[in-house]
Amino acid sequence: MRELLVRSGVKIDGAEVVILGRGNIVGKPMAAMLCQKGKGANATVTICHSATRDIKSHCLRADIIVAAMGVAEFVKADMVKPGATVIDVGVNRVNGKLVGDVDFAAVQKVAGRITPNPGGVGPMTIAMLMQNTVRAAEQVSGFELKPNARP
Repeated sequence: MRELLVRSGVKIDGAEVVILGRGNIVGKPMAAMLCQKGKGANATVTICHSATRDIKSHCLRADIIVAAMGVAEFVKADMVKPGATVIDVGVNRVNGKLVGDVDFAAVQKVAGRITPNPGGVGPMTIAMLMQNTVRAAEQVSGFELKPNARP
């Protein structure tokens, strides 16, 4: 998701980021990546979870919200600062339909940028897994794979 932010031109340096969810797969790793010193980082990160008091007030300060709580349509429009970037990582099934952690229809009217769900973070995750697989193969083989290259 950091790559998604970087490639979309979202300013991370100095940004207030709220991560909704403290899981080991999304929440904690995103927090660690975004607050480190370096390009595509240097953010001030707040992690909110089920025991956080007044999550709405934290979200309203955020320039970037990463929703990964696992609660269908948890993030509502009145929780989002106008112009904020919202990344929806949640996967929930409601009445047989896949929905994210963000009430997309309402939040898209307030957010500056928002990922759809399904169809937003998932394809980017697959692309990054493929990129990492190619990098690993290059490191193991000592051979650089290039597009349209023929051995």
